[in-house]
Amino acid sequence: MAAQQNMDVDEVAIDEGLYSRQLYVLGHEAMKRMAASNVLIVGARGLGTEIAKNIVLAGVKSVTLYDPEPVQLEDLGSQFFLRAEDIGKPRAAVTVPRLSELNTYVPVRDLGGSAGQPITVEAVKGFQVVVLTDVPLSKQLEINDWTHANEVPFISANTHGLFGSAFNDFGSKFTCVDPTGEQPLTGMIVGVEKEKEALVTCLDETRHGLEDGMFVTFSEVKGMEELNGCEPRKVTVKGPYTFTIGDTTGLGNYVSEGIFTQVKMPKIIEFKSLRESLKSPEYFFTDFGKFDRPATLHVGFQAISAFGEKNGRLPRPRNAEDAKAIVAAAKNLAGEEEVNEKVLEELSYQASGEVSPIIAVMGGFMAQEVLKACSAKFHPMVQHMYFDSLESMPGEVPSEADCAPTGSRYDRQIAVFGKKFQEKIGNHRQFLVGSGAIGCEMLKNWSMMGIAGGPNGLIHVTDLDTIEKSNLNRQFLFRPKDLGKFKSEVAAVAVSEMNPDLKGKIVSHQDGVGPDTEHIYGDEFFGALDGVTNALDNIKARLYMDQRCVFYEKPLLESGTLGTKGNTQVVVPHLTESYGSSQDPPEKETPSCTVKNFPNAIQHTIEWSRKKFDSLFVNPAQNVNAYLSEPNYIEQTLKYGGQQTEKIAQIRDFLVTAKPLTFEECIVWARHQFEEDYGNSIKQLLYSLPKDAKTSSGQPFWSGPKRAPDALKFDSSDPTHLDYIISAANLHAFNYGLRGDTDVALFKKVADGVVIPEFTPKSNVKIQITESDAPQEGQLEESLEEIIAKLPPPSSLAGYRLTPVEFEKDDDTNHHIDFITAASNLRAINYGINPADRHSTKQIAGKIIPAIATTTALVTGLVCLELYKIIDNKTKLEDYKNGFVNLALPFFAFSEPIAAPKKKYGTTEWTLWDRFVFDNNPTLDEIIAWFKKNHGLDVTMASQGVSMLWSSWTQPAKAKERRKMPMRQLIETVSKTTLPATTKQVVVEVMAEDPTIETEDENGVPIIDEEGKAVSSDVDIPFIVVRV
Repeated sequence: MAAQQNMDVDEVAIDEGLYSRQLYVLGHEAMKRMAASNVLIVGARGLGTEIAKNIVLAGVKSVTLYDPEPVQLEDLGSQFFLRAEDIGKPRAAVTVPRLSELNTYVPVRDLGGSAGQPITVEAVKGFQVVVLTDVPLSKQLEINDWTHANEVPFISANTHGLFGSAFNDFGSKFTCVDPTGEQPLTGMIVGVEKEKEALVTCLDETRHGLEDGMFVTFSEVKGMEELNGCEPRKVTVKGPYTFTIGDTTGLGNYVSEGIFTQVKMPKIIEFKSLRESLKSPEYFFTDFGKFDRPATLHVGFQAISAFGEKNGRLPRPRNAEDAKAIVAAAKNLAGEEEVNEKVLEELSYQASGEVSPIIAVMGGFMAQEVLKACSAKFHPMVQHMYFDSLESMPGEVPSEADCAPTGSRYDRQIAVFGKKFQEKIGNHRQFLVGSGAIGCEMLKNWSMMGIAGGPNGLIHVTDLDTIEKSNLNRQFLFRPKDLGKFKSEVAAVAVSEMNPDLKGKIVSHQDGVGPDTEHIYGDEFFGALDGVTNALDNIKARLYMDQRCVFYEKPLLESGTLGTKGNTQVVVPHLTESYGSSQDPPEKETPSCTVKNFPNAIQHTIEWSRKKFDSLFVNPAQNVNAYLSEPNYIEQTLKYGGQQTEKIAQIRDFLVTAKPLTFEECIVWARHQFEEDYGNSIKQLLYSLPKDAKTSSGQPFWSGPKRAPDALKFDSSDPTHLDYIISAANLHAFNYGLRGDTDVALFKKVADGVVIPEFTPKSNVKIQITESDAPQEGQLEESLEEIIAKLPPPSSLAGYRLTPVEFEKDDDTNHHIDFITAASNLRAINYGINPADRHSTKQIAGKIIPAIATTTALVTGLVCLELYKIIDNKTKLEDYKNGFVNLALPFFAFSEPIAAPKKKYGTTEWTLWDRFVFDNNPTLDEIIAWFKKNHGLDVTMASQGVSMLWSSWTQPAKAKERRKMPMRQLIETVSKTTLPATTKQVVVEVMAEDPTIETEDENGVPIIDEEGKAVSSDVDIPFIVVRV
């Protein structure tokens, strides 16, 4: 066995199509450094393979596995690349070909070796990062002695049942170039003092967000020009809008303007060797509610390793004798330090176990540490990490006999939970909504856990999306051969191959979840489920599934990721609040006047260009088609007033005056559009608001966030100008079904030959300066009647249609992002804003959510740890945990879920999970009478969906008729629709009054409560379910 010495470290071009979402997490520079790193992973059981999977997807230079030990049956319960036919073969040898399929850019090699032969120091030489998994402590020390002496990053990790341990040593002086990965802070300034400790004052629109010790530089400062591009200056924060930057006495006098930008400074981190760190450990805390746990597990894991090396085996499941030995050894190692004996006993009981969700958590976390070692991006974990989820143990503690091996793939999970609980796992029935990144990881974990592997188990999975290239970087069940196929189908087949027990137990759907599919996912469907797991990427669908789970009283597991950040939430019926109970505040929107006239940041110009894309290539074609196909279109349009005249003029242009017959005419159109947007409109703005304009208070108008623009003069030799013409002309041609072109010479020739008429500014144009101003309208030369007269009658163009562009961000050949990038950057040049590259523009314009496989794996593991609790039907709030992680910092935080808020009517308390149920399709009169008799409440109104069924002020004759109707008939009568035959129950909402509440005093004066509001007799009551 010899080290791999022939590893190239040449720089590889980054495939942005594959790595697009990850690039927004790591950046190009970090990925280039990763692409020069050869990684060795020792151990190819569950944990080693999980780490390898994540870093292969991420895109390092190469991955080499070392594990010559033969595959055992129980390995199949956590190592998802192993199959039954692999038993007896070397683990690494059978794993390498399947790992290689994940990413064609990453060679995966087998280091070879013979069974029983441990890794040697000689074998690890030549690698940039060394990772040891499931390796005895003595061997970890031997390898780390060499790696520490040679400044080679070293990582070791182990799991025992619901416990995980990890250690980092990146050398005595490791340089971290970007500890947080957050975008540098930036903001506008309005003042800089000339002092020994100069105070910088920011524009009072937004807080600067800086912290003491950060560094900044400056640009666009007038007067004190020496600050522009200066060496980074250290910040001391004085307030939310002020900070100091040191001595400015030798600089010029500040006059106006300027932008500060945070400078990320490298951080040197000193790691101790494992040998030294064992004696004086530095802990990374994963759960501040278990503050004493790391010290106990620090000696516990050492005791387990020593036991294994001495006895040739790990402690037996739930064996008291072995546990006693472990506790004694751990206490001896701890010396005078207190340890938690109960935790040590549990560690011993679970030592021979393996639990897939713990492997996912540790594997996702440690894979990110590998990437940190390769790229120097994000802060490494320092230095020992211990993690556990003892709360996931079933309430009924298994016996030693119940945890004995059964000769099945689940034996290592049975060693932790016992056979009885394994049967519960196998008979569980889950609905997975979404099979993208989180969905793939979820199904992988479920297959290893044995979810639905029993006789009564079943998994439903739905996803209406098909597989795209950018999915392959983090949705690891998919391969290039699967492109274009439905995600749910491919995922179901893939995990059935991982665990044949799931064959015939996974039902894949391609129907989205929503009101229009309730005939598919209805009463019978939800009635047969034990729970729902969301793996969604949008709030609307999450909220809808949350409502369905509340209605059907089903547990919901919720999670999400954003780059290195992830969160999990567990929703338990009649115990916790629901997902929809609390929501993040809406994102702050940029004022329309800023986007339209006063941009000061590249985000503003990208937003403007995205809207321009729609207004040029989407809306006009849609309006033309509506005019040609809808009767009385003009009359209907004019009813709405406003800017409708402009819409009709645009239809006239696209059908008559500017309708192209050749591609060259599309180039001419693009050249005129360039002149309009980057020349004429800017000239008009400066005519209406000259550069020397003053505000009503006499201050310069063009100051602070308002940057005075300059018109552009077209230059076909300027790449950005030409990019605009090429992309705009091709998109315009697409609208008309004309063949596009990319011949640069043709574009230059035609564009340079276009005669542009002289522009004369108009004096009656009103500019929208604030949000409260009316939106400015275009000035048309012709009257509405003249425009309409030039429209061809739709009958003369029977069958003729334009093709609106459907925005697609991930197709690099369709000119969509090319146009938005060029259009945005031209506008940025207008306003003196630094342009953005295509990659950055694509993220903002396409609203792309950054994603990386490591976070996905970890978050999914946390969700599955909560799933064990759902299966066990735990009933205490403190049994469950919501989680938040940030792998960049790194940071973990866990909290109890929030209890379902209680409401009250009379003496009755209720929560969002409560409801009134009425059987046998009752009449409204029967419902009203029931509330009066049983709760003393007067019903004043009833509605179903958007239909008002009845209210106390309904016309008497109509009210009498409706109140006597059975509910199904009433709903159909009022809504003028027929309920589907599949609808067996409906939700009805009622308003009710409590007549015992006094709202007026004896003089008829309204009673005022403590908050100064008039007392109301209206009471909140739960919703009503009527079985119709």
